[in-house]
Amino acid sequence: MTSSQGHETVMLHPAVDALVTDRAGFYVDGTFGRGGHSRLILEKLDANGRLLATDHDPEAITVGMQLMQDDARFEIFRGSFADVDVRINELGYSSRVAGILLDLGVSSPQLDDAGRGFSFTNDGPLDMRMDPDRGYSAAEWIASASEEEIANVIYEFGEERYSRRIAKAIVRERAVSPITRTLQLAEIVKLANPAWEKHKHPATRAFQAIRIFINRELESLETLLVKALNLLAPGGRLVIISFHSLEDRIVKQFIQRQSKGDDFPRDLPVMTSAIKPLLLKIGKAIKASDEEVSQNPRSRSAVMRVAEKPL
Repeated sequence: MTSSQGHETVMLHPAVDALVTDRAGFYVDGTFGRGGHSRLILEKLDANGRLLATDHDPEAITVGMQLMQDDARFEIFRGSFADVDVRINELGYSSRVAGILLDLGVSSPQLDDAGRGFSFTNDGPLDMRMDPDRGYSAAEWIASASEEEIANVIYEFGEERYSRRIAKAIVRERAVSPITRTLQLAEIVKLANPAWEKHKHPATRAFQAIRIFINRELESLETLLVKALNLLAPGGRLVIISFHSLEDRIVKQFIQRQSKGDDFPRDLPVMTSAIKPLLLKIGKAIKASDEEVSQNPRSRSAVMRVAEKPL
């Protein structure tokens, strides 16, 4: 499904098919984007079904508000999916959620709009905030962070082995002139990176790291995963699409831990029925089909994992 803004929804049908098991259920789309997943979820629901969505992006909210006017079963609010439990509780659906969906990728309109500051190939203000009205921009952080902090962020969130060289170059260049533009930063990173990966821009990992840090993406993911255990109804599904190894590792390890149930001592003889897992893994990790990748290259790195709360 391609939205009017040109956004191609990744793993649209596999995600919604895995999510919706009760046509009259209450569902959450934690990453509305341009509404591709939400629209298909609504198609799957009957008149009694409901869908709550959230997003940081004011442009996404504008699209969602129009959908609210068109479909009374749908509601959207602006904010982090990590805080979605507040609205769920207000609506009286705590422990009654039939499914939660997260698509953790940055939407195409955000990437393609140079004014949002995510792109290292199109020049724009160095912002990178999902919600441009909250927090501090990437330019503000780069202007004040220490060389060590910059290096640690690029290494931890970008898995960039040349993080210290890149951080040193950033600090050196900001002493000459403020770093306020995306291509300005991309050029600094490119020149500081001695080993370019094939078919990948040398600034890819650094930009990913700064974006994740600025938006507290991994922290929000970890928060939502823990809250989901209480929000989901028995039989409720958790469907998460990740786009890089850091996110996927968090999701994979969380599902593995919760599927093991109570943490009894290793040598203690315990029957399987007493373990009480909090989540059940549903199938294996799923990747985008070859056909989808050919139509939408950004789906190449997508990995979807599904878990279910036991009955």
